[in-house]
Amino acid sequence: MKLAAVDIGSNAIRFQVSSVLDRGKHVIFKKMEYVRFPLRLGHDVFNSNNISARSIEKFKKLMRVFKMLIELYEVDDYMVCATSAMRESENGQQLAEEVEKEIGLTIHIIDGKREADLINQAIISYLSDASYLHIDVGGGSTELNLYFHGKKIKTRSFKVGSVRVLEHHDSPLMWDDMEKWVRKNVKKEYGKVTAIGTGGNISKLYELAQLKPNKLMSLKKMKDVKKMVEKHSIEDRIYQLQMNPDRADVIVPASDIYIKVMEWAGARYMQVPEVGLKDGIMLHLFRKNASQKKIEFANLQDQSQGRKIIRF
Repeated sequence: MKLAAVDIGSNAIRFQVSSVLDRGKHVIFKKMEYVRFPLRLGHDVFNSNNISARSIEKFKKLMRVFKMLIELYEVDDYMVCATSAMRESENGQQLAEEVEKEIGLTIHIIDGKREADLINQAIISYLSDASYLHIDVGGGSTELNLYFHGKKIKTRSFKVGSVRVLEHHDSPLMWDDMEKWVRKNVKKEYGKVTAIGTGGNISKLYELAQLKPNKLMSLKKMKDVKKMVEKHSIEDRIYQLQMNPDRADVIVPASDIYIKVMEWAGARYMQVPEVGLKDGIMLHLFRKNASQKKIEFANLQDQSQGRKIIRF
């Protein structure tokens, strides 16, 4: 089975084609194609509430490329999801309709809860019965999910994101709301809480921390890496730290969000599983198609651990 996922974010748009390898207890998603295009829709939307004509032109060109790749790879199923920027823009829905009519590509503009649910599918296999606070920082919003004994018990989306903070369109009231939510819901009886970080910025911070694979990153280490990055100019971040230009300017605002949420939650360590919305979309598509074909899902269950084993 071949599947394709498109994540239309506020800072960039990601496209991936994967083949699904079913190997008994493991389901492996083997990456065949990956494209990350730096189209910052959030810049338009957070400043004018609309996607500009120039961005629309680029966006449609990109969607045509993705449609062609989907056809060339003979993908069995695909899903295109748009998040904060398109759902907040006044012309986002109109653009989605134009793309479907002109290109034949269906775009789902999803809300924060749906976004969190899809990402949840990708990270659930990394969790034990301990307490976790999942922090997903995007360009336009931050999704928080609280887990206890392997189950998600609370979820909330906040209009605080890296691009929004960078361009000073974040609201102090929303920051206060996010802090109150964390302090209220992360309770002492849950014990020590470990943060789970997803998003391109935390992946880059983890890489810069130079930790051994699968090792937890401490809050102190994250702060140290952030201070190191701050000492570099944008140009030096690009050429010395090997960041994409659209990562170099947002990584510090994103760091602030991860750090503050961890401090509010009393979380001293973070796990960075290197998965995100596109991976959740892949799992959703796999389950949908498997259900349609009446495939038994027992092979997704590790009987010894009682949890799902998924490899991307």
